[in-house]
Amino acid sequence: MKILIYEDENWINLTPISYLKAVFELRCGFNSILEKIISILPEGEVILWVRDYLKELCKEKFNYKVNEEDFLKDDVLIVNGRWLIDRRVELNLKEERVYLSNGEIVYGLLKKESVNKYWNGNINDFLKILISNVKKEDTDFTIIRFPWNLVHHNSKLIKFEFNKINKRGISGKFSEKACVYGSEKDVFVAQTAEVYPFVVIDASEGPVYIDEGVKIFPFSVIIGPSYIGEKTQIMPGAKIREGNSFGPVCRIGGEVEESIFHSYSNKYHDGFIGHSYVGEFVNLGALTTNSDLKNDYSNVSVYLNGKPTDTGELKVGSFIGDHTKTSIGTFFNTGTIVGIMCNITADNILPKYFPSFVWFVSGKFMKGYGVDYSLKTAKIAMERRNRILLSSEETVIRKVYEMTEAERKIHIEKSRKISK
Repeated sequence: MKILIYEDENWINLTPISYLKAVFELRCGFNSILEKIISILPEGEVILWVRDYLKELCKEKFNYKVNEEDFLKDDVLIVNGRWLIDRRVELNLKEERVYLSNGEIVYGLLKKESVNKYWNGNINDFLKILISNVKKEDTDFTIIRFPWNLVHHNSKLIKFEFNKINKRGISGKFSEKACVYGSEKDVFVAQTAEVYPFVVIDASEGPVYIDEGVKIFPFSVIIGPSYIGEKTQIMPGAKIREGNSFGPVCRIGGEVEESIFHSYSNKYHDGFIGHSYVGEFVNLGALTTNSDLKNDYSNVSVYLNGKPTDTGELKVGSFIGDHTKTSIGTFFNTGTIVGIMCNITADNILPKYFPSFVWFVSGKFMKGYGVDYSLKTAKIAMERRNRILLSSEETVIRKVYEMTEAERKIHIEKSRKISK
């Protein structure tokens, strides 16, 4: 059996956090969507299907074939790369059928004959044809459609995965002057982790998982459910409230609530981040803060792909693309979208939408120094964390720069007209 894990045209609704990553690379709970999917698969050869400009980068990142049509040679299990595995799952592989959630395929088993009959080289056309021609069944499985969905499901995922992994207790260095409030059965401290004096871990309302190489510095409070990823550091006096997931090698200070930091990102200083998704190699200057609740308690709207969209949620923070930087004292409005590789300086009232690669200075959008300068800065930031910028990664960044150029020019031109 072949196994095809794919992303479809709806990746665009997960921008800006999906610009440089396939949708299944996004994180929720303990790890990426892809890692969750892999954990439930039967034996078979896995093939990934991504948008064309990510093909070479994904080949370097993953030990799987990418965008190759080998699946035409066998029966195939197709799996939506936005399927969030948030419960125990037993795949039904007894007959040809696709399983849907709100009209989208979650997964399905297809016979070789059907695959060859309906495949035309376009994944989006293929999926639509399958829905019309193959036996189908509705389910209540969770499909991620928008960035705020990841934040919404994060607490539930942490609880589910803590119980699934079933690692409990304190194996690492835990100061006798630190304490657990609640049961130690709801806490895991990995062998190479270190919890300093005067740290409080509150597991009374949900589990806390502290992974390998983590350091929790003095006077910090961590409230469950929370996941602290490998080699991440929680800075002195940090207030890590419920519902947080921090990927590997982050630096987290100040107050954070119900948020996901993908990896290698810094919020070193004071300031509040809530109900947000922060990408990779993001640096938030001191006192950077976002609002996640409107004063009138109405649903939050965001500018998704430049258009206002009602999230249907009461609490929505910021969604910040990879390699973006903020200055000290940056205050984001409720439901702010920030593209990749932006450079944002503080102003009285910030807009709710920042196109990728813009500089925001003195209340105006600017083009900055261009993509070459952005790449140079990214290389420096990555080398500080012992990472290198792959040539295929640079190609992807340049592609996204081209894709977002027209939108960026519109915002810059509007700023120029307003300032005259």
